[in-house]
Amino acid sequence: MIVLGFSLALLIGLSLGLLGGGGSILTVPVLHYVLEYGLEESIQMSLIVVGLTSAFGAAGHWRAGNLHWRAAMAFAPPAILGSVVGAELGLRVDDHIQLTVFSIVMLGAALSMLLGVRPAPKTWPHPLPLETLVGAAVGVLTGFVGVGGGFLYVPALVLLAGLAIRQAIGTSLVLILVSCIGGAIRYHGKVPLDWTAIAVFTGLAFVGVTVGSRLVPHVPQESLRRGFAVFLLGVGTLVLVIGR
Repeated sequence: MIVLGFSLALLIGLSLGLLGGGGSILTVPVLHYVLEYGLEESIQMSLIVVGLTSAFGAAGHWRAGNLHWRAAMAFAPPAILGSVVGAELGLRVDDHIQLTVFSIVMLGAALSMLLGVRPAPKTWPHPLPLETLVGAAVGVLTGFVGVGGGFLYVPALVLLAGLAIRQAIGTSLVLILVSCIGGAIRYHGKVPLDWTAIAVFTGLAFVGVTVGSRLVPHVPQESLRRGFAVFLLGVGTLVLVIGR
């Protein structure tokens, strides 16, 4: 199980590099069910792993010219505040509620990927209140259940900011990073963490995100997204059924 758990870290990084999200939603189930850490510990570890991996991936996309800083700055402040609120809620509710919400989010992410998104007919800028609402909502989910939120940020950046898919993927990684920082700060010190496992998991995810970022121009995104969505549907259903 340990080998399987750390092997899945490569898949998580690969998805972050290729899609700007999606794989991070697997981090909590891998840590909780495969590596058998407690739920609260798994969420906090997930925030650290996903945050660091997203920062690493964002650096690669920045060098490739795939970051839109103006869009990132519009979404980032409410995302940080939302993640702090989400983490506070996560500390106050039963594990079963968190897992139920998590499974619903995972199923929603799968449906979002299956449906896909189309570029917006207009370009930047778009109404600030809507961007604030989206950033805050994804931030709350990040803090509450330890997901990165890229599966929501990418379509939002395409539809609201009018970004090309490659720019949306790179910019999404920046937003995932700031959301994870907000949630991790609120969880800090609540439970002891296995820093050796975090280091190994993050290192393997770095390898995956490096490969994924370099494959972006060469991989058919639509086919990859749909295949991963089917996988998420299966995992989300399993988490919903197990519920503990």
